Parts: sequence; structure tokens; C-alpha cells
Amino acid sequence: MSGIPHSDPGFKRAQWRVLGAVMFCYLFYYTGRQTFGFAIPGIQKELGLDKETLGWISAAMLWSYALGQAINGNLGDRFGGRRMMALGAGASFLLNWLTSFGVGFKSLAAAWGMNGLAQSMGWAPGSRLVANWFGAHERGKAFGFFVLAAGLSSVLSFVTSLVILDVLKLDWRWIFRLPVVLMLLGGLFVWIFARDRPSRAGFADFEDDAGTPRTVDSPEEETSWQRYVIALTNGRLLLAGLAIGFQNTVRYGLLIWVPVHFLGEDFKSDPAGKWISVALPLGMALGAVASGWISDRFCQSRRSGVITSFMLLAAVAAGAMYLLPRGHFLGMPMLFLCGFFAYGPQSAFWALAPDLLGRARAGTAVGIMNCFAYTMAGLGEPLVGWFVQHNPWAEVPGVENTALVFPIVAIAALCSATLALFIRR
Repeated sequence: MSGIPHSDPGFKRAQWRVLGAVMFCYLFYYTGRQTFGFAIPGIQKELGLDKETLGWISAAMLWSYALGQAINGNLGDRFGGRRMMALGAGASFLLNWLTSFGVGFKSLAAAWGMNGLAQSMGWAPGSRLVANWFGAHERGKAFGFFVLAAGLSSVLSFVTSLVILDVLKLDWRWIFRLPVVLMLLGGLFVWIFARDRPSRAGFADFEDDAGTPRTVDSPEEETSWQRYVIALTNGRLLLAGLAIGFQNTVRYGLLIWVPVHFLGEDFKSDPAGKWISVALPLGMALGAVASGWISDRFCQSRRSGVITSFMLLAAVAAGAMYLLPRGHFLGMPMLFLCGFFAYGPQSAFWALAPDLLGRARAGTAVGIMNCFAYTMAGLGEPLVGWFVQHNPWAEVPGVENTALVFPIVAIAALCSATLALFIRR
């Protein structure tokens, strides 16, 4: 290890400057990905697409995002997270605008699907940046802040969508045009202020802790194929992938269908109901910080117990949301708790990636886990759409029931909690 030691006061400043730049960039990333639920009522009305079809369009984005994770996580290890994040922000901006000109299923699914590939250039490369700049003893906290930015990004995507529909009185197409301007700003910010690793700023790089698989920490000494083989033969990483797959099914089931549930058929006549949905991403943002901090502070950086506990509580909160009538005074706090426990485990999940495979393979490990996460979330979208639209338990055929999203995600949360028990890390 060479370079300025980590005890130098300047290192702390550089460390948090890089984390701040990564967080600022990701704060706007979801304005290009999590707004689709708010566009659904407008698309249905203008283009005549049903909810099951719209679920498939949402799935197209999630599956291409999953594929992109498997590719771009590795590219982040190879070329560095800084340029990947900036490039992804620019590409997603253009593809959101292309989506806004959609005229039917094919044009919407193609543009929105390609947007998933662009969006996948953000998370795994950004995680590699965070892993490069923080040691294992503070990695849970650092990932907690990174996931906080992602959670606040969800809040921003919900609020900007509501402002476009309810304040500016614009149609669904502008949801894909205006908020994404902020994403360009974030991409520029990370390009200017972040550096890929401490040695690029004159400081010593971190070394992996004892018990972590040996890493060479130099892309030239380990091929992409070698990184994939090591990741795909690590049983605990694959188990973590399945667990986060169910967790992400919960997350996207809520993010896409809760706005539809609260907007309803005539949301313009209900001035307060539509804003209740903002409680969901607010809870998600705070939950992410809490789980990372808890795993570092009270669990000696062991993450699986925290994940299991949070997912069990997410199942309870989702079940309660199903039982509460719409408009009940407990609806908003319960939705907040639903988001808090459903999204909270993400920071613990992402801190697991470098824990299990080492820092030099962090991008590949996060990419593989995120591939599981979005493949399974993509499977969940048309499933939720089908249940909402066909409502097989309705006494009167053909009556939609958007509240069915809650028991579906509660079952997925229980599956995630059970799998996480066996990660034992």
C-alpha cells in the first residue's frame, strides 16, 4: 500500500466528497425509471392499453435493467464507476424523451426497455466507487448513505410526477421529459468531483479484510471471465441474489402499483389521496440508512439477521395495508412503515457484495445480485397487473382491485426473509 495514509485529515474530506458526488448523481437517477406508475392512468386513457399490458412494458424495462446489471457491473470494475455513471445518466435522459413519444405497446416497450440498459450503468458502478473508498468497518454506513440517495431519488420521482400532473396540469408524456433534466446535472457532477479510487487522488488504496477471497485489485491482472466465474460459483452470493430478488419484487410491486392504487380512476377529484403515496418512498429512504447503520453498529457488520428482521416486518406492514380501508387515518403511517422495512435491507444487501467477493470484484458482485433483483421484479410486474385487472376473488367479475398488490408483496417479503436466514454473513 503506497500513497498518503488514511490517517491524513485530507483523506476524510476526499472520502466524503466522492460519496457526496455519487449520492448527488444517484439522487436524480430514478426520475428516469420510477415514474412509470404515475403515467399509467394517462397511458390507459389515451392509448387504450390495459393494466396487464402495461405490466409487461414495466417488465421490459426491469428485465433489460437486469441484463445490463450483469454487463455493466463488470464494465464498472474494468473502466471505473465514474465514467459509467455519467454516461448512463446521459443515455437515460435521451431514452426517456423517446418514451414520451410512444404511440402504442411496441414503441413504449422498446424505448422503455432500452432505458433499462442505460439505467443499469448507475448502481453497480457507483457501488464499486463506494467500496473503493470505504473499509469494511464503515462500509454498511457508507452504503446506507448511498441507498439513502436512492430512496430520496424515489421521493423526488414521486413528487416531480405529481407536480407535473397536479400542479402544472400537464399530461403523462411530460413525466418522461422534465424531471430527467435533473439526471443530466447529476451525471455532470459525478464526472467532475468523483475519482475511481483513493490512489487516483494521491491516497493509499484499501486492502481487503482477512477471510475475503484474494483480489488482485488491478483489472489488468484478472479478466472479466475470471470475475464472472468467481461470482457465479459463490453459493452465498447466489443465495443473496435470490433473497434480494424477492425483496426487489416487493419494492417494485409497491413503487409501480401504489401510485395506481392511490390515484384511482378520478384522482383529480381527490386532492389529498394522491399525495399519500409519497409516504412510501419517504419510508424507503429512511429505512435504507437505518439498516446499514444497525448492521455496522450492533451486528459487527453481519448483515443477514438485519435483512431477515426487516423483511418480516415489511410483510406485516403490507398485510396491514391490505386490511385498512382506503382513506383510513392509519394508511399514511402504515405505508411509511411498509416502505421503511421493504427497502431498508438494500444497504445491508449491497454491503454484502464486497464482503463476500472482495473490493476488486465489487462491481461484478453487485451487478450479479442486481441481475437477480430485477429479473425477479420483472416477473412480479405482469403478475401483479394480472391480479389487479382480473381480481379472481371478486364477487362481481371484471371489478379491478389495486389493493391486491399488498398481499402479493407480503408473500414475496416472507420468501426473502426465509432465504436471507441462510446467507449467514
